[in-house]
Amino acid sequence: MRYFPLIWRNLLRRKVRTIFTVGSVFIALVLYSFLMVVQSAFTLGVDLAGVDRLVMMHRISLIQLLPIAYLQQIRATPGVVGAAHNTWFGGTYQDQANQFAIIAVDPGYFPIYPEARIPEDQLKNWMIDRQGAVVGRATADKYGWKIGDKIPIQGTIWTTKQGRTWYFNLDAIYDGDKGFDTTNFFFHYEYLDENRQGAYGMVGWYVVKIDDPVNAAAVASRLDSRFVNSPAETKTSTEKAFLQGFVNQIGNIKAIVIAILVAVLFTLFLLVLANTMAQAVRERTSELAVLKTLGYSNGLVLALVLGESMLLALVGGSLGLAVTWFAVSGGSFNNAFLPVFVMRYRDVVIGLLLCCLLGIVAGALPAAAAMRLRITDALRRT
Repeated sequence: MRYFPLIWRNLLRRKVRTIFTVGSVFIALVLYSFLMVVQSAFTLGVDLAGVDRLVMMHRISLIQLLPIAYLQQIRATPGVVGAAHNTWFGGTYQDQANQFAIIAVDPGYFPIYPEARIPEDQLKNWMIDRQGAVVGRATADKYGWKIGDKIPIQGTIWTTKQGRTWYFNLDAIYDGDKGFDTTNFFFHYEYLDENRQGAYGMVGWYVVKIDDPVNAAAVASRLDSRFVNSPAETKTSTEKAFLQGFVNQIGNIKAIVIAILVAVLFTLFLLVLANTMAQAVRERTSELAVLKTLGYSNGLVLALVLGESMLLALVGGSLGLAVTWFAVSGGSFNNAFLPVFVMRYRDVVIGLLLCCLLGIVAGALPAAAAMRLRITDALRRT
C-alpha cells in the first residue's frame, strides 16, 4: 500500500483515457452481472427445488389436464406423505403487461411448501374464504395490495360464466428466503371449478411429497403404474427434473451465457485495458528508467505496472457490479416468466476475481516490458 499514491498519480496523468478505460470495464461488468442475473432467473428454481417432492403431469404434455379423482389414489400410494393439485389460471391485473403466475390450488398445497411462510391467522382466513387469495410479498408490494383488498383479475385461459373478470379477496401474504419466488398468486381450486366454463373436475398437475428422497424413482414408477391404460396416463418426475425441463426448452442457457461473456470480456475489457497499459508504459519509459536508477528493482517495477492495471479493472468492475446490484434489487422486469431476479453474492465475488485476473492478464505484457527495460536504452530514447 505504500506505493498506492504513485500508482494513483500515474492513472490521473491521462484523465480522459483513464475515464474511457474505466467506462469500458464498467460496461463489461454490467453485462456480466446482468447475464448472471438472467441465468439465475432461469436456473434458481431448479437449484431450490425440493428433493422430497415429485411432480405428476399428463404423459402427453403439461397443458393436458388430469382428473381431480387421482388425488385420493396418489395419497394412498406407499411412500407418499402428502399431495396437492395445481391448475394454471393465466390472468392479468388491470393491464396486459401486469402478468404473474396465478395458480389454483387445494388446501394441501402449503404444507408441502414450508418455504412459503404465511402468518397462521392469515392462512386460517384463507382456508375459510372461498374467494380468498394468497399472494407473494413481491407482487403485493409491487401493486400496493394489502390484506382485505378485493383484487380483480382478467382471465386469459379460464373465463367465468358471467364474463372474463374474476374477483379475489386478499387474505394472506407469504414471504420466503432470498431466492424463493414471492411473486405467485394462489387461490382456491373450488372457486375456479365452480365458476369456469367447462373442464369441470380437471386439474393441471400434482405435487407429491414423499417420505424419503432415495425412493423418488420407485415412488414415481409406482404412481405412474396406477394410471397406465387410463384415459389420462401420467408422467412423474422429481421437482428438479420437472423444472429443468422448462429451462431445457429454451436451450443451454449456461453455454449461451459463457459464449457472450467471453466475447464481451475479451473485447470491452481485455483489449481496451491492455492497450491502455501498453500506451502508459511507452509514455513513461524515461520515468521507469529513473525509478530503476533510484533503486527500484525489476520486480517492483513489474508489480507497479500490474497494480495499475488491476486498479483500473477493479474500479470499473466494482462500479459495474454495484450498479447492477441496485438495479435488480427492485425485482424482475417480467414476473410471469422470470419471477426470481436477484444477483447472488457468489456472482459478485466471481466478478471481482475476474477483474483481478483480467487486470493481471491485460497488464502482463506491458509490465514484462517495463521490467526488462534497460536504463541506458531508455535514457537514450529521451
